[in-house]
Amino acid sequence: MATHYLEFEKPIAELEAKIAELSQLAPSSGDFEAEIDTLKAKASALRVETYDNLDPWMRTQVARHPQRPHFINYIDGLFTDFEELHGDRQFGDDQAILGGVARFRGQGVVIMGHEKGHDTQTRLKHNFGMARPEGYRKAVRLMDMAERFGLPVLSFVDTAGAYPGLGAEERGQAEAIARSTERGLTLGVPYIATVTGEGGSGGAIAIAAANRVMMLEHSIYSVISPEGAAGILWRDGSRAKDAAMAMRITGPDLLELKIVDRVIGEPLGGAHTAPEAAINAVGDAIEDELKTLSALSPDQIRAQRADRFYAIGRFG
Repeated sequence: MATHYLEFEKPIAELEAKIAELSQLAPSSGDFEAEIDTLKAKASALRVETYDNLDPWMRTQVARHPQRPHFINYIDGLFTDFEELHGDRQFGDDQAILGGVARFRGQGVVIMGHEKGHDTQTRLKHNFGMARPEGYRKAVRLMDMAERFGLPVLSFVDTAGAYPGLGAEERGQAEAIARSTERGLTLGVPYIATVTGEGGSGGAIAIAAANRVMMLEHSIYSVISPEGAAGILWRDGSRAKDAAMAMRITGPDLLELKIVDRVIGEPLGGAHTAPEAAINAVGDAIEDELKTLSALSPDQIRAQRADRFYAIGRFG
């Protein structure tokens, strides 16, 4: 797959294009090896400098990168014996949220997550990761099953927000999101949520009302998208960058505000540059958190989760 460069990566793209051009000439002439090495060093240094100085709007672009690992990639990379469960037993099966039972490094778990799709066909199938009410009712069904069988719940958040269409509203979108959030808060089993890309609005929190909320280094987590905030504040969606700069939606800010509990490092250039390494890093973080939570009783798990959310916004 061809590399997709973001707007702020254009200087890196130009250097790497020059390297590729000279590399094609190198077999017929040995005159370019030194220049290729010099350009590679420049490109590497520029990438380090760029990613050491990302602003919130740049991180938003990385979080939305089309080649970033999606939930199906985490299923393949971290879990075995996955059995997908379909439907909410009320209306239908929403493919924006996938879930089922699986084994995580030998341990039985229930998993669920937003799936955006990777091309036109799959994006339409999964509705770009924007779930309808039946998706959140499926999530409640999965959490009920997890509690019944004493299985930890692992969720993977990557959505711009819940689907705002007329049909979704007619079928009770707000109620479904509220019920899913409520069920997460009342679970008596360990619940770990990881924001792997975008974590937008109630569509995200509905499957992130967890004991531990983690996020990847270049993911974002916010009450509304930067475009939505710009539209409300200035009636101008083109000012999304200004909104992103002001909203404190990135890992370091959210860690300081105690919105998230852990930020997981990504490979240089973002998770899409080395997906296997990024996926394994998420798996290691989940394993670490599960060890701590598994020692708690159901009542202790509920109390810890309640304390975590009550602490948000509390100032001494």
